[in-house]
Amino acid sequence: MPQKNLEFGKLGARGIKGSDAVARQLDGLVDFIETPVTARRGLIARLHYLTRSKRALHNAREHGLTVTDRTLNAWLAGTQHPTKVNLERIDAVYRTVRRYNVARHLLERLNSDGRGTRVEIHPLNQSQVASPHQRVIEYRKINVRRWDRIVAAWTIDDRQALEDVWTADVLPDLGSQWGQYEYVSGIGFGA
Repeated sequence: MPQKNLEFGKLGARGIKGSDAVARQLDGLVDFIETPVTARRGLIARLHYLTRSKRALHNAREHGLTVTDRTLNAWLAGTQHPTKVNLERIDAVYRTVRRYNVARHLLERLNSDGRGTRVEIHPLNQSQVASPHQRVIEYRKINVRRWDRIVAAWTIDDRQALEDVWTADVLPDLGSQWGQYEYVSGIGFGA
């Protein structure tokens, strides 16, 4: 059962929480700016995204961009450069606003008019586990029809809520062995 893996990896198993794999996959479906924020091009692209309209700037301010308009203009003009802390904050705000902006469209694609999306669950890696301790864990496929709470938790980057939804709403559909899939080597789906 989930939540029984208090000492995951003790015997050599490797993997990540299924909910973290879902978050990675959802991030992969979103087109984030790939140039790092530390490069001038990446910084400017993020600032343009966050300040392209009054509404966009308002959303950025709601999600933690707290600098003045004068500072923003100096950054955009290149006469001033953000500190390391501000670069991290700009990137975090950008990712949060971008998730918020694409969540509705992504949710429509994943729910697919009630048909849902096929999810592939790749079991954890047991190659380093001694033979007597290995379990037979199979690659599984499941059709997830209820993405609303998953996408909502991902949008606000609430890892605990995402884990709770994943283990309470999705994994039980795998049947009596669903606890074996709390940790996985990967999860794949497309929308």
